[in-house]
Amino acid sequence: MPQYTPPVRDTRFVLEHVVGLPAYSNVPGFGAATPDTVEAVLEEGGRFVAEVLFPLNQIGDEQGCTRHADGSVTTPDGFKDAYRRFVESGWGTLSAPEAFGGQAMPHVVSTAFQEYMISANMAFAMYPGLAHGAIAALVVKGSPEQQEKYLPRMVSGEWGGTMNLTEPQCGTDLGLIRTRAVPNDDGSYAITGTKIFISAGEHDLTDNIIHLVLAKTPGAPDSSKGISLFVVPKVMVNDDGTLGARNAVSCGSIEHKMGIHGNSTCVMNYDGATGWLVGEEMKGLAAMFIMMNAARLGVGLQGLGIAETAYQNAVHYARDRRQGRALAGPAEPDEKADTLFVHPDVRRMLMEGKAWTEGLRALCLWGALQVDLEHRAVDEADRQMAADLIGLLTPVIKGVGTDKGYEIATNAQQVYGGHGYIREWGMEQYVRDARIAQIYEGTNGVQAMDLVGRKLAQNGGRAIQAFFKLVATEVAAAKADATTADLAARLERALGEQQAATMWFMANGMKNPDHVGAGAVSYMHLTGLVATGLMWLRMAVAATRLKAAGEGDAAFLDAKLVTARFFAERILPEAGALRRKIEGGADAVMALPPEMFLAA
Repeated sequence: MPQYTPPVRDTRFVLEHVVGLPAYSNVPGFGAATPDTVEAVLEEGGRFVAEVLFPLNQIGDEQGCTRHADGSVTTPDGFKDAYRRFVESGWGTLSAPEAFGGQAMPHVVSTAFQEYMISANMAFAMYPGLAHGAIAALVVKGSPEQQEKYLPRMVSGEWGGTMNLTEPQCGTDLGLIRTRAVPNDDGSYAITGTKIFISAGEHDLTDNIIHLVLAKTPGAPDSSKGISLFVVPKVMVNDDGTLGARNAVSCGSIEHKMGIHGNSTCVMNYDGATGWLVGEEMKGLAAMFIMMNAARLGVGLQGLGIAETAYQNAVHYARDRRQGRALAGPAEPDEKADTLFVHPDVRRMLMEGKAWTEGLRALCLWGALQVDLEHRAVDEADRQMAADLIGLLTPVIKGVGTDKGYEIATNAQQVYGGHGYIREWGMEQYVRDARIAQIYEGTNGVQAMDLVGRKLAQNGGRAIQAFFKLVATEVAAAKADATTADLAARLERALGEQQAATMWFMANGMKNPDHVGAGAVSYMHLTGLVATGLMWLRMAVAATRLKAAGEGDAAFLDAKLVTARFFAERILPEAGALRRKIEGGADAVMALPPEMFLAA
């Protein structure tokens, strides 16, 4: 049976020494995030997910959700009671605005808890996760009346929320949407159409579900410019806040999926359902991207969460499983075989898992801090810098985080050998669950194109130049210390590869845009490599400083330094290969006619 222990010590190390949370106590909303409070959130939150949510993970996978003849959906055994306990404990309110019943803690703190939830039970974590995306959009774009009517009960967890974007004929290309919104005399709209792949679209965890739906009004352009956003409750809400009649929205079916079986992914039918415009007509894309950007960061966190659990289990298995002998001779002569830990290739897979999970944890939490600073920093320049950095890195966190999450889950399964392929051991579920994160909320190829096609050139390249300067400045400082000098020098070389690849795009992209498209995924991973390398540099600098001061757990700090060295020597060199792939251009990629892709 799988097991999971929330990595509280590592999270605290990152928050205190990489993100530097204590240094932001002067930022509005950060004063409550004292070290003692954050420690309590991590410890108690970790205990909750380990004891309440994790035991339901395999149950949810095996049972899935059930749609009944009346269109209602029941979640797997234990989910409803666990959700009740989740709501009663207030875990969903951590970073929500106080005006609507939230605790207004920094987003970076709630992100740490969300990682633990995902690791314990990704399918369960999606229910409140989807509601948070809807909340974010209503906080920014909703009218005061809409906010008053829906947000307090969504923030409390009493009501759920969804994002309804995709339709059978359109996924990424939202301009193809056919769902229609026809005005009613009372200012509402009649919403008609079909949405697919709607996570948490129907379930029995809450009394109401507040759907945010993209649709087109009569006469709107037949393109993405004609999209509007509407709030459509599953159950109508009376003026006094009580629930009224059922709205004309229903679950037509549950998708039969590869993974995340415990989450109800629905086909949603809108049959003249009553909805209300959110924001301005035909300005739905702006509101949608509020949801999408929050969701993309959350999906990147899903890659980390699954990777962490799969990695932990692979380590436990490698410690216990005895197969073969060490290459240099028996490590334990009294035993019939040595543990898997003596084999360099098993070590390679586990070290890659450790280096990427710890590096991505730091990157996700640092990214979450930028979300906080974008909205809360006192100085306008700090807000702008944070907005630039998180705008640049959102597609990287989503794309690289989920690609690496799937890779780590697969390698963890590989450590198990044949047992990894057997359902009872639990590893194949992590591989299946991790796979969707590379696809939804914009496939990773779309994330890469967002990065190279929009973010690099935005505001004259201001964000990427700020990122380059940030890395170069910290590299220069770290090169002065013998302990971190080699890592800094290797990161400097990787940064040079990224800068050269950026210049190559500038020189060749205008001549042939396919050059940019062909190199986009490689550039996304190159950026992720440098960004994660920066996190490892910060962790190495912090570990060196703490050791010199005689503070902290010496073994933990030594492990940080060894893993930083591994990242420098075994992972950062990939930057050169990624640059060369980018500079290979698009000619060979685009040359073959479609009819020649099949040799038969």
